[in-house]
Amino acid sequence: MAMAVALPATSPQPAAATPPGIPSEATARSELAALRVAADGSSSGYSRDMFPHWNTVSGTCNTRETVLKRDGTSVVTDSACAATSGRWYSPYDGVTWSASSDVDIDHVIPLANAWRTGASGWTQTRRTQFANDLTNPQLIAVTDNVNSSKGDQSPATWKPPRTAYWCTYSKMWVHVKYRYSLTVNSTEKSALTTMLGYC
Repeated sequence: MAMAVALPATSPQPAAATPPGIPSEATARSELAALRVAADGSSSGYSRDMFPHWNTVSGTCNTRETVLKRDGTSVVTDSACAATSGRWYSPYDGVTWSASSDVDIDHVIPLANAWRTGASGWTQTRRTQFANDLTNPQLIAVTDNVNSSKGDQSPATWKPPRTAYWCTYSKMWVHVKYRYSLTVNSTEKSALTTMLGYC
């Protein structure tokens, strides 16, 4: 029996959906300057279970499915809200996918990074809000293996493969840290400053 293999779509790139709340470069620079610089805290006590996600948003649709619909083009869903077809352009690496299984929803600020930079002291309600945030630029649909390569790294050690996206990525990262009063370490702040230079 032939196995269906999902390949990157090769037809013209669709417009990439943009997460909400991305600030201007000037605002991002102001917010970066306002962030408290501190060494990362401990990962002790961390697990992804401390940040419940993907919550139901409406009907049968959860946060992941909602972002897949927001960030894709011509997305068709079944009665359970699962995406059965569509196209997803990953701005991290510039690849377009036609199977939702090839797409991850990235937490721009990784949950483990958030834990080490302030979220360990939050209530579970606050952590749940953070992990399912559709108001700020914290969730974005990207190529799954690119998301895996990022893991819980900050821009100090990981940046999107496409340098053309560094400006937007750094603005998203800074804004989410600012909105949630998370800290940055000095190497991370330096990397973000460099990336804002690509704007």
